Amino acid sequence: MVTDAAEVARHVARVRFDERGLVPCVIQDSRSGEVLTLAYANEESLRLTLETGEVHLYSRSRDEIWHKGATSGNVQRVTQLRYDCDGDALLALVEPAGSACHTGERSCFYRDLEGSADGSVDGPRFDGEPLPVPFEALPELERTLLERKRDRPQGSYTVELLDDPSLAANKVKEEAREVVKAVSSESEERIAEEGADVIYHMAVLMLARGVSMAEVLRILNGRRK
Repeated sequence: MVTDAAEVARHVARVRFDERGLVPCVIQDSRSGEVLTLAYANEESLRLTLETGEVHLYSRSRDEIWHKGATSGNVQRVTQLRYDCDGDALLALVEPAGSACHTGERSCFYRDLEGSADGSVDGPRFDGEPLPVPFEALPELERTLLERKRDRPQGSYTVELLDDPSLAANKVKEEAREVVKAVSSESEERIAEEGADVIYHMAVLMLARGVSMAEVLRILNGRRK
């Protein structure tokens, strides 16, 4: 949030708006890295975003300023607002309070036009659910664990671990030993499998103690040298 009017004006002046007075704005979840929306901003909506710390956009169809989430409650708090090398595109890193898409989906990009890029899908998958890509794995894991915690499905191994953090902690130790063993004598694929087991059990243990994946990643970022 920027409260000084002169500073807001300086920031806005860095942006190159097109002949319609608009600039494209990619909105990305700052915690998961997931791209949520592609929309447009004009000078006024950009100024409001800077002043309030929440995403404001320009609706081309309604010809008006659009405070994202004002009606639904799914506001998007801005953590960073970046602009590209030419100054004619914005990237808003946000903490969303709920779904980004008017359909109720978490992201507007929830459909896959042609299938996976690596060709692992037989034939095109028009309008199908996108295959996860590597960077989506940890956020998707955390969402799944939160769903298990909320819904508590009968017979769920995750629920069993969440109810008994000491069991989860012992599993972390057990799986870590398996990784060390695999590194010394097994294939790379087997090492990756054991590593995945460690990450899963560690994620469950952290959730049981109320620690989010975003907090862990924040600590890692702070340790960069």
